[in-house]
Amino acid sequence: MINAALIGNPNTGKTSLFNTLTSSYEYVGNWSGVTVEKKIGHLKNKSGDLTDLPGIYTLHPLSRDEGVAAEYLVTDSPDLLINIVDASQLERNLYLTFQLLEYGKPMVIGLNMIDVAQSNGLRINLEALAESIGVPVLPLVARTGKGADDLLHLISNSEVKAPDFHIDYGSAVEAAISNISRELTSVIPDHIPSERFIALQLLERNDAVIHSLNLGNEQMAKVQSICDLAEQRLHKAGNPSTLQEYIRSVRTKHIQEICAKTVDATHRKPNTLTEKIDSILTHPIWGIPIFLVFMLFTFQLTFDWLGNPLSDLLESFFSGPLSTWVENGLEAVGASEFTRALLIDGIIGGVGGVLVFVPQIFVMFLIISFIEDSGYMARITVMMDKIMELAGLNGKSLIPFIIGFGCNVPAIMASRSIEQQKERMLTMLLVPLMSCSARLPVYALFAGIFFAKSQALIVFSLYLLGIVLALLLAKLFSLFMFKDTKSFFMVELPPYRMPQSTTLFRSTWEKGKGFLRKAGTFILGGSVLVWLLSYVGPGGVAETMDDSFLAYIGGLFASILHPLGFGTWQSGAALITGFMAKEVVVSTMNIIYHVPDMAGLQDQIALAFTPLKAYSFMVFVLLYTPCLATVGILRKETDSWKWTAFSVIYSLTLAYIVSFIIYQGGKLLGFV
Repeated sequence: MINAALIGNPNTGKTSLFNTLTSSYEYVGNWSGVTVEKKIGHLKNKSGDLTDLPGIYTLHPLSRDEGVAAEYLVTDSPDLLINIVDASQLERNLYLTFQLLEYGKPMVIGLNMIDVAQSNGLRINLEALAESIGVPVLPLVARTGKGADDLLHLISNSEVKAPDFHIDYGSAVEAAISNISRELTSVIPDHIPSERFIALQLLERNDAVIHSLNLGNEQMAKVQSICDLAEQRLHKAGNPSTLQEYIRSVRTKHIQEICAKTVDATHRKPNTLTEKIDSILTHPIWGIPIFLVFMLFTFQLTFDWLGNPLSDLLESFFSGPLSTWVENGLEAVGASEFTRALLIDGIIGGVGGVLVFVPQIFVMFLIISFIEDSGYMARITVMMDKIMELAGLNGKSLIPFIIGFGCNVPAIMASRSIEQQKERMLTMLLVPLMSCSARLPVYALFAGIFFAKSQALIVFSLYLLGIVLALLLAKLFSLFMFKDTKSFFMVELPPYRMPQSTTLFRSTWEKGKGFLRKAGTFILGGSVLVWLLSYVGPGGVAETMDDSFLAYIGGLFASILHPLGFGTWQSGAALITGFMAKEVVVSTMNIIYHVPDMAGLQDQIALAFTPLKAYSFMVFVLLYTPCLATVGILRKETDSWKWTAFSVIYSLTLAYIVSFIIYQGGKLLGFV
């Protein structure tokens, strides 16, 4: 059984190839010390396993998550490395390839996007490239699966040999490599075939490798002394560069020589399709308005054109056939009145009242996956960088914000890709203001009742409000916290691609199944708890809902919520249970109003709220305390109860202030 590792630059088609080569995969926790999920797949021909490493440009990490690949090479022992290289960006991709060749394990290069390179007028001599670097090179088109079978056959039959690769870095560096190798012979893991690789990484001061080797103070002092001596020798020889800069320049020179021999760029086209699309979508004036129009289109599709009709069909199933079948079944087995009420009103009424919004949530996730896989996401970050910079963030913060439209938990995890501590912390604190899919059922319910003709526009305004408030707070927080910290922004703009349907739907399912999992855990448990609280009271079984524990608990907050327009125990109870998961707000209301279907719930809410009160309530749901799962991941990521408590308190305060302004201001303007 072979143990292979898939490694390459971001946006090289690594995920598509992983999906093609593996029949199934599983997340086996996170990489040690970071939040990047560790994904291992089983090769289709059952010849072994394939580990999918995070996309990196170099083994020298800029962020903690990027150190995963370097640490893996030091602490694990893959039998084979599969290096995915973008044929249309060969020179840049080969830098990581050179570092992997120095590692010394058997390796094969998958030259992906060969079709893109050819369409751009580039011709690559595969035989010459393979001969120059000493490892097999296979052409691939990962999106269509072309070449994947050849790659699978090659790696499964152990035909790949360790490379015989050596770059002469000059006398000063070569002497340092020898000295470090001699000093660290006893601590270099046995599975690493090349002591030279470790020595070079230490000369480049790779913190991930240093951390993985667990060197003692005395050993580190010797290594540092060798590095200092090598740098002094470079300077005496007339080279003012640091060791890292010098080693990089030597590698780059060799890469350029190889590309000159193997790549024919004489017919390169001046304007690619990507550049033509960018001239429109990233236009300095029209780029951001186009993005906003696209987001508005997203909400129209989610709430009006596609999501609503599908939700109506699902709702008719829950309130009709499913409830009837369960009721008839319970009657047939002679179930008690308590059991009937629990199953029909508590579980089907509560969980079903949330599950009817699954189509809208999956439509939203599908569009987010399309933005990510098409290459448009990176452009959005570049366009928004100037605006984000004014707020004390950078363009990369927008990626967690957009992911937060799906779920705040992975969005907070995604902030690990931001290199600077200031921007990373601010992003994590502000992600909960992004309107996640859990809030969608609340918006769909209230906007469908009070703003039926402009439902998408109303929901769009809530998403926009979350972003605007996040930027304003980012500026406010950065004025008082994280002062005098420098920032830089670097992101790759991949070529535009039509996402592969398999990858697109797989990505959508990965995002959406988390919502379904919550329906079977948080929402189910919450619905049962809410129903029990509504069923009993201080005097035993409650004769009416007003005599229940739920009414008592909600009533404690009714007077506080009154200035916001929804000062009833029903609203208070729904918001309290929403701390478990925001979806539970709707299931709580379904149970409180004791209605047989969605139409009945809509009628009850129409009596209890006005359009102004409804909008104030939706804004409060948007901004108030993050759900339990989000609070948990905030604690883990910030490693601080102080920052976690700060996030909970500021969001609750913000929600109250903004809802107060909206409701009281609306009353003054005559919107009652």
